[in-house]
Amino acid sequence: MADVTLSTAPGPARTFRRHREGPVRASWSALPLLILAALYILLPIAAVLLYSLATRWTSEVLPDGYTLANWINAFSDERFRAVLLRSLGLAVAVAVIDLLLVAPAVYWQRVRNPAIRPVLETLAAIPFAMPLLVIAFGLLRATGDYVPQAQGTLGLLLAAHVAVAFSFVYWSIDGAMAAAKVEELTGAARTCGASTGQTLRHVILPSIGPGLASGAILAFAVSFNEIAIVQITTGSRFETVQLYLLNMLKSADADFNVLAVMTMINFAVTLLLSVAVVYFNAGRSASAPAGAGKGAKP
Repeated sequence: MADVTLSTAPGPARTFRRHREGPVRASWSALPLLILAALYILLPIAAVLLYSLATRWTSEVLPDGYTLANWINAFSDERFRAVLLRSLGLAVAVAVIDLLLVAPAVYWQRVRNPAIRPVLETLAAIPFAMPLLVIAFGLLRATGDYVPQAQGTLGLLLAAHVAVAFSFVYWSIDGAMAAAKVEELTGAARTCGASTGQTLRHVILPSIGPGLASGAILAFAVSFNEIAIVQITTGSRFETVQLYLLNMLKSADADFNVLAVMTMINFAVTLLLSVAVVYFNAGRSASAPAGAGKGAKP
């Protein structure tokens, strides 16, 4: 019996080492590719950041000097502040309106009227299937034929951004409701005597919180970074961050240090939104198995 134990002991140990060494070799082989990808992404961002802080940048690899004056001058400019606040306000309004429109529609579709699901999915697919330029010119043509007084107004731009961001909000909320199994939650709440309003406030909305947050963040990002619809529908009458950057690039006397500052702000906002989406989606994924486990208990 002792001989059998001793002869079989090294076998599993060697097998265990082989399984451990495989992923290690694979990760080390991918390291150069990851470094190249990181350099490809980070080097342009670092160059823009250095330019926003540079006094002069001539023939050297790095700037001749550094200063915060470019950032101070940028935020001292009334046009710069107005553009930034205008874009943030528009993006927040788009996110709020989309949540108010999409969440009740998706809940109604899942609980009361599944027949409208193909309609909602078709509407959600339009921004992916049709270029934004085509959507913008279509809005321009439609309003010119039927509501000419709406052309060039903030209302038209807001409606266009809400329609474009609808897709991202719809899929986020629909996935959250599917994961939360809102049909079963609604049935359980009704059994306990809860009204529709109580069910939504105390059961449904807390269960789909990460989906609501992800949808709002995506809607904000879509509006904040969109330029084609803004340029065609309103133009400089409602200048946003992206249109400001475009106008600065086309200007003969453009201050490229200020342009670098605005580019860094735009990148920072986009990065924060991306991190927030990943965070909320990770939270939703982590909570799903826990909920499934609880439901599996007798």
